[in-house]
Amino acid sequence: MKTLFAALVLSTATSAAWAQKPCDELKSEIAAKLDAKGVKNYQLDIVKSEAIKDETVVGSCEIGSKKITYRKQAPAEARSPVKPPSLHTSHPR
Repeated sequence: MKTLFAALVLSTATSAAWAQKPCDELKSEIAAKLDAKGVKNYQLDIVKSEAIKDETVVGSCEIGSKKITYRKQAPAEARSPVKPPSLHTSHPR
């Protein structure tokens, strides 16, 4: 899977034409490729280039001023659900 993802990153990040695209359009195209490859539980974000730290960059848009970053997420069933506070309280009588 890492090899497949690396190939996708290289193919998207090296395309000069993609740097000219609007970020939302590029993000949609990258998401479609990830979905077609069966990648699940991921998040793509549009980030200003100067704000990039340790994120994995998978695309460049708006003439390089912004980047599309990729982050793997835990599967939904592995996330701990947030339980609402109980409305029933016991009071000593």
